[in-house]
Amino acid sequence: MSAAGNESRKRSKKRYGHHSKRWKGSRELEVGMQGILITCNMNERKCTAEAFNLLNEYADKLYGPEKLQDNNGSSSEEDEADEEDVDVALKKEVAQLQASGAKQERRFQALDSGANNVIFIRTLNLESDKLVHHILSDLHTTKKKKSRVILRMLPVTGTCKAFQDDMVKYLTTYLETWFKTPNCATYQIAFKARNSSHNKRDEIIKSIAGLVGKLNPKNKVDLTNPELTIIVEVIKAVCCVSVVKDYMLYRKYNVQEVVKEDTPKPVVTAAKTVTNAAEVKEKHNAEETNKEETKGEDDDDRNVSKDKKEVDKEEGDGE
Repeated sequence: MSAAGNESRKRSKKRYGHHSKRWKGSRELEVGMQGILITCNMNERKCTAEAFNLLNEYADKLYGPEKLQDNNGSSSEEDEADEEDVDVALKKEVAQLQASGAKQERRFQALDSGANNVIFIRTLNLESDKLVHHILSDLHTTKKKKSRVILRMLPVTGTCKAFQDDMVKYLTTYLETWFKTPNCATYQIAFKARNSSHNKRDEIIKSIAGLVGKLNPKNKVDLTNPELTIIVEVIKAVCCVSVVKDYMLYRKYNVQEVVKEDTPKPVVTAAKTVTNAAEVKEKHNAEETNKEETKGEDDDDRNVSKDKKEVDKEEGDGE
């Protein structure tokens, strides 16, 4: 092969590689994005379809139907002229076709999360934490199952580089809204790392807890029923964070579990155990009482016999 052919082949590979990298970068989770992490058990394509249906259903209720505008920002309400010139009509139709073919930013965009069984839905012009909380609240109330493969829906309201120093620096400002004096709350930290081995769970949790304590010493850890939960999800080199309410009530934001009927707490069993213990104690006390009474009767019998002997003795002496 000639030198010119080799050079042409190298240029072709270079262009292809650059294009591929740029396309991939625009379609995957990156620092600076906001959205929703959705986990599933296999079948990511079906999970994505279910996610779009569920999110759009509730987003329409909260924010209204999504409205897409053309490049000129015009809407279909401008078509009011009955006797419009043919040329003008043709130009408008061409403009609308061009606008419909142009790339438009949607409020929900599915991106590669960087981990298996996890998809990332990027959100625009809405608050993902409020939307997810609204969905889970409705599912918890109605108990209507609206998905088959979606497991958990975790809002992402902030992202930073997934290194401990970067995380602490970012969270120092990020957490002020909820935990800085005069604000305070009971909290827990839910941390998980995927495809990342340089972050140790205990060290991250300890550093975040120390940070929350510095923001306000009145902030207290509560692992049973916290007011707020700090969610930290690390995927490769991106750290996704959010602060949510009702994390335990809504079954750790699991859409499959939240629609199940609440099982009664084992209060009856505990009460029965306590009752049994009380009964055992009462029985034991009764047995002890019986023993004491029996002992007392025996002592009385012995005393009576002793008194009788003494009386007999005195009567004998008197005779």
